[in-house]
Amino acid sequence: MRIVTTTAIALALVGGAVPAAIAQGPTTEGIWRMDGYGTVLSLHNGIFQEYQITAVSCLKGDSARRTGPGTYTTSDGTVLTVRSRGDHDHAFVREDGSVGSRSLRRIPALPDACSRPQAEDPRKTFDVFWQTFEENYPFFAAKGIDWHKARDQYRPKVHAGTTRDELYDVFSEMVEPLHDAHVAVLDGKRVFYQARPGTVMPSAELDARVKKFIVARDLQSARNLQDFANGRITYADLPGGQGYLRISGFDGYADDDAYAAQLAELDKTLDTVLSQERTRRLKGLIIDQRINGGGFDALGIHIAARLTDTPYLAYSKRARNDPTDPTRHTRPQPVYVEPAQGPRYTGPVAVLTSGSTVSAGETFTQALMDRPGKTVRIGQPTQGVFSDIMMRKLPNAMSAWLPNEEFLTRSGMTFDGTGIPPNLTEPVFTKEEFARKRDSAFDRALSILRNYGSATS
Repeated sequence: MRIVTTTAIALALVGGAVPAAIAQGPTTEGIWRMDGYGTVLSLHNGIFQEYQITAVSCLKGDSARRTGPGTYTTSDGTVLTVRSRGDHDHAFVREDGSVGSRSLRRIPALPDACSRPQAEDPRKTFDVFWQTFEENYPFFAAKGIDWHKARDQYRPKVHAGTTRDELYDVFSEMVEPLHDAHVAVLDGKRVFYQARPGTVMPSAELDARVKKFIVARDLQSARNLQDFANGRITYADLPGGQGYLRISGFDGYADDDAYAAQLAELDKTLDTVLSQERTRRLKGLIIDQRINGGGFDALGIHIAARLTDTPYLAYSKRARNDPTDPTRHTRPQPVYVEPAQGPRYTGPVAVLTSGSTVSAGETFTQALMDRPGKTVRIGQPTQGVFSDIMMRKLPNAMSAWLPNEEFLTRSGMTFDGTGIPPNLTEPVFTKEEFARKRDSAFDRALSILRNYGSATS
């Protein structure tokens, strides 16, 4: 099993821990069907094997080897934990670093389709591609897309002689109207995906250009300017007593890709940035996420835990759970922010966002919406993609990536498609802003935090 979200196409992972109360229980050997996610798992003789299921297919997915009691590790070092829920027939699986778990129900055997060879011809590949979205994608209605009409339009174009290039083009045309940055068609080194219209996806080049601009323009008089976590995090003390924290992603903090290594590097960063001395004297904190390609959702929760003295609900997470009914979902899993041990900053926060705030950058933004204390969002709406990505294999060795989850606010609202809106709208890194050396969102945030400070002094 592979739980993926985007970084470059905003592709990245997510994060958490196993509840101690259910750390032991009956054996988990056997065959399990996952609630939602179109997945069956086989756990036998120390091997964890994923099967990706639709009404027309069964394809082997990721595998892992047992590396401890109830734990399995994939070839890329991802750690998966499987635990019983206290009886023989119910369990859950969690990826190391995940903010949620996935429920499992025991079944007597693999579906019959899993024991039959899968045809690799273009028509079969088309049918699996279409069916995968039909059973799992949650947002057709919200986006006004008739997926059945798309099948009727494109299926007649596919035949036994359809080339790989032609099939790639067909799939790309089919998903293009979704304008969903968590949807991708992949074939070798080729990847088709796209951002929400009017937005730009993060890239290393854009991040470097923006960072150079900010350092020269916004931080020219700052003190203690320092990069952390392989340059993914920047901090500076501003002249008026405010702090500036720039986060360009929630992964890449350490050379080791494992979540534990990322978390350790983040803790080192936060221990320096939010020291006891600094948290006492800060008069406000700007958190700049305007170029943020995503990563581990749990790292965002970890940062939020340094910004509160009071536990609160960050969001709830649910997945589509019926192949024939897109309105049915798994039970929402609440994700809470618990105050961290040690120094915490609880004063005013200004969060800067844009259409280049993607995936885990958005879930972190959402995790701060109900933060106790003054928190204001400034800039432009985020990209509008929150879900983990399902990475689905196709019979001809191409693959498709798609979301199947929603992140809910306390009132049950989601921001998929539209993104999280700012409280205060300002232009963000437009041609005019660059040309005139303006940073309207930063200036607005600084003004507001100074007003907060003068009102409480």
